[in-house]
Amino acid sequence: MEYAISLRNITKLYGGLRAVDNFSLDVRSETIFGLLGPNGAGKTTLIKILTTLMHPTSGSASVEGYSILTDDKAVRRLIGVVPQENNLDRYLTARENLALHARMHGIRSRDYNPRIDELLELFGLSGRQHDFPDTFSGGMQRRLVVARALIHNPRVLFLDEPTAGLDPQSRRVLWEHIQSLRSTMTIFLTTHYMDEAEELCERIVIMDHGTTLVDGTAEELKERFAHSHLYELEFRANSDRYEGVLRAFSFIESFERRGNVFRLVLPAEEFLKPLMDGIGSADIKRICLEEPSLEDVFIGLTGKKIRE
Repeated sequence: MEYAISLRNITKLYGGLRAVDNFSLDVRSETIFGLLGPNGAGKTTLIKILTTLMHPTSGSASVEGYSILTDDKAVRRLIGVVPQENNLDRYLTARENLALHARMHGIRSRDYNPRIDELLELFGLSGRQHDFPDTFSGGMQRRLVVARALIHNPRVLFLDEPTAGLDPQSRRVLWEHIQSLRSTMTIFLTTHYMDEAEELCERIVIMDHGTTLVDGTAEELKERFAHSHLYELEFRANSDRYEGVLRAFSFIESFERRGNVFRLVLPAEEFLKPLMDGIGSADIKRICLEEPSLEDVFIGLTGKKIRE
């Protein structure tokens, strides 16, 4: 099947709030797709709709060709889900949590026990397999939630901020495992870590207020913002005075300061000369052109204000 996930004109209303607004998307089979957006953008709502936990107000969607509205049981058999929260059964041990999930998918014990051993070893939980999740750290619980989602080898894996709370080593182990799954399943990932999206995802959509803002590879998204020229400028001294000078230039699109270092966005290269003429070179320690990062693209599209 060419597309593992298809959404057509999905809208979700909560009273007067339009969480998702006429959203359409196709995700190719056996790819890693990334959905980025600030808090409240509609990402988790879309995942809940695609995993049959919630019905859209209008529109349609399918997973592996099965409608989320009329074939919800078939959809649930084919998917694995890592939600934002660690929703483990606190009254079962780590191994029992995995075994219960395997039985719910109709897997026999002779088949799921070796799979459990494999996943516990992979995520560094073998030594704690007979302990209860409440005795685990947040990171260990997160690793167990991911292992649980993989127990039945799903065709489509939904990862809603899967590495939140993980230490760098655990994140890297999970990254490597996600990449190894690329040829066997479709992975739908949401994350607030731009490096994670850039490392893993073949295609990225950035959304906000329930709609798509941009769509493409990480390199394509950064290229679209390359028309704005980002410079890093560091002064040896008198940074407070130079901040006032910089603020007076109407052609500077934005800048931020960290100590003696300023990051400036100019609309084009030709604005560099009037900038240098205006500030002089006496106190400049260095100036360099920077390529936009995926985080620059994200902030440029969605703004700098903190979302609830």
